Amino acid sequence: MASTRQMPGIAIGEDRRRRCWWCGDDPLYRRYHDDEWGRPVAADRRLFEKLSLEGFQSGLSWITILRKRESFRAAFAGFDHEAVARFTRRDVTRLMNDASIVRNRAKIEATIGNARRCDDLISEFGSIAGYAWRFEPRAATRPPKLDQPTLMRLSTTAESIAMSKDLRRRGWSFVGPTTVYAFMQAMGLVNDHLVGCGVRTEVERQRRAFKRPSGG
Repeated sequence: MASTRQMPGIAIGEDRRRRCWWCGDDPLYRRYHDDEWGRPVAADRRLFEKLSLEGFQSGLSWITILRKRESFRAAFAGFDHEAVARFTRRDVTRLMNDASIVRNRAKIEATIGNARRCDDLISEFGSIAGYAWRFEPRAATRPPKLDQPTLMRLSTTAESIAMSKDLRRRGWSFVGPTTVYAFMQAMGLVNDHLVGCGVRTEVERQRRAFKRPSGG
């Protein structure tokens, strides 16, 4: 795989498709980049899953979590927040003994605690999606041209800081501003595919057609 000199951060795979550099050569990571990352999501289960997995990623690489995602889904009841909210100390012990996931007690307990707070968001905003999409950045606040140096500086935004602060006020854990911005990038609240990436235009088209959930 070679990078184009004219477009730093754009890589061309053997399939000749242009991609953001960060997905590298790993087929699983490429599929995630091509088919998931940045495409708008309104399904509560997927939103809760992503927030949870971003919390588990803290201090690790996303590809590490991605490779374990199916194991996480099996261990956490498919990230059905109602089921996870009913987890007990026995479940914490079970998860701590599960070598197929990241065995971090603080992150496991945070995921369970966050699940127990989902119903409050749903009661107030109609859905987790209705809550999350309230924090979609306005187009005027986005970079006019998203190249690699610009993206590297976008670890947080005013909106991710605001959402992180609000979630923590509501008792959520492992939802810092960087974690929340990674969630926004993945779930399509922003389109952070670089200019020149073969997926960027398609993602932007999906974002334009996407019906934003109401926030209650």
